[in-house]
Amino acid sequence: MPEERVVSGMALLRLLSATLEITAAILMVRSGRVADAVRINGLLGLVGPLVLASVTALGLAGLAEAGRLSPARLAILAVAVLLIFLSVRQR
Repeated sequence: MPEERVVSGMALLRLLSATLEITAAILMVRSGRVADAVRINGLLGLVGPLVLASVTALGLAGLAEAGRLSPARLAILAVAVLLIFLSVRQR
């Protein structure tokens, strides 16, 4: 896959995420209720990590395909991303 397509895909995912965030903010204001705003915020909390993982995976796949990333470095980066998710996991 050409590098431009990978970058475009990454940007598109982030734009979709930003659109969702703005829409959620508008819904919070329109509802005018704290309980509704907390529910909306909870849904956004689920979406954020999924977007991060998707964009990161797409970028790493693009780097690996372009030959800019050795298998050892790819493994190290995968472990690093996993550690990020583990460190922010709620108990």
